[in-house]
Amino acid sequence: MASQPAAARHRQRTQEDARKTAGEKWRDSDLVFTTRNGTPVEPRNFNRAFTAHCRRAGVPVIRVHDTRHTCASLLAALDVHPRVAMRILRHSQISMTMDVYTQIPTPETRAALDRLNRSLDNPSES
Repeated sequence: MASQPAAARHRQRTQEDARKTAGEKWRDSDLVFTTRNGTPVEPRNFNRAFTAHCRRAGVPVIRVHDTRHTCASLLAALDVHPRVAMRILRHSQISMTMDVYTQIPTPETRAALDRLNRSLDNPSES
């Protein structure tokens, strides 16, 4: 278990706790993400939960898949090397990462994002 990433270890502990809580209702599977009873998560329920989390966080509600595009574009804006972004997004080809998922910011966009970042860091100065 020590060789697993921290997120995987955390998920495993969470699932073990759910298994104990569910008792006889638990259904064993090889799935990483399950309901509180070990059954597969229904896509509609997942989407409803994602929407609820977005609303509670006060962020725009977007499709779950669009979070991949957002991640790719943020990595590009942070000057993360495209090959690293490709690995993070689990793409097999760099063209998928760069041509489909990533919107490279223009210098004007980058300047606007820098101003936005400064205003969020120091709201009283904007």
